[in-house]
Amino acid sequence: MIIKKLSLINFKNHSEQQFEFSPQINCFVGNNGVGKTNVLDALHYLSVGKSFLGNSDLNNVKSDEDFFVIESEIQNEEKDDLIKILMPKEAKKVIKKNDKSYERLADHIGYLPSVMISPYDSNLISDSGESRRKFLDAMISQTDSSYLFDLIQYQKTIQQRNALLKYFAKNRTFDKDSLEIYNDPISSFGTRIFEKRKEFVEKLSPIVQHFYEIISGGKEIVNVIYESHLLTEDFNSLLSSSIDKDRALTYTSKGTHKDDLLFEMNGTSIKKIGSQGQQKSFLISLKLAQINRIKELTGKSPILLLDDIFDKLDDTRVSQLIELVNKESFGQIFITDTHKERTENVVRRINEESRIFEI
Repeated sequence: MIIKKLSLINFKNHSEQQFEFSPQINCFVGNNGVGKTNVLDALHYLSVGKSFLGNSDLNNVKSDEDFFVIESEIQNEEKDDLIKILMPKEAKKVIKKNDKSYERLADHIGYLPSVMISPYDSNLISDSGESRRKFLDAMISQTDSSYLFDLIQYQKTIQQRNALLKYFAKNRTFDKDSLEIYNDPISSFGTRIFEKRKEFVEKLSPIVQHFYEIISGGKEIVNVIYESHLLTEDFNSLLSSSIDKDRALTYTSKGTHKDDLLFEMNGTSIKKIGSQGQQKSFLISLKLAQINRIKELTGKSPILLLDDIFDKLDDTRVSQLIELVNKESFGQIFITDTHKERTENVVRRINEESRIFEI
């Protein structure tokens, strides 16, 4: 999959921008605040239909405008596709492929897989389990549409069960039979989610170790470990054993919505013992492993979005990273940087077809 052209109208700070891309390396250079990362975010929209920064769609409409449009020509194996995302302030977001609207956003996920490496990745180590669950779900959803369906249905059912628990508490009543109506669908969706997460992480972890050794040159053993209540108990038992606790808390306290990923180095949390450099190397290895798994499972090379990596890594490591990505044939690369000369030097050393856009 190659993004050939990109057009932006009223997207964030861009009134109107057009780009024609290289099939290999594309760099956006300019001062801080000019909108380089916003271009990467538009590319992320093309992939998964939303911002990687977590902003609401309406917040991405340029100030004093009524809509934004992201449009792109994408080279597919058989033919070129036209993807268009239209977000009016007064209506629902529309995503079209060749002028035909998707009925559900989920139907678009996986068409154009992507992986983002950005300064925000450090949150995966420092934040709560929710950010790591979202990361895991985003990885698997790009490779498995049935997983995304199960995830959406599971979340809806958990919300319904939680609403009933809150109703019981507010009205000082309780009906166990009504609550247990949700047990079977939660167990069915949740167990499938658990099994796919477990398998995905088991295969991901050794790939992370492989890339960590290449990038860091270190001898540390790194691991990604999947943590879930379902590793020790089946779902129906979980729901039954935690019913009193759920009544008190007024929400479902156990299940796959509480899963987490543990990042370890030499058997200890990397958050506790990993230096800043080791943590950066680990996170990049994690993202490269993600690309590897997506390509292996879908046959598609994800686009790679590299945001401000020069500020996180020295020039030598950036060169090693980009060379490694090219060597592995990971696909089209998009880079942002504040220094044009630095970017040009790195790209020239790699000697690949590239384009540099001054923003």
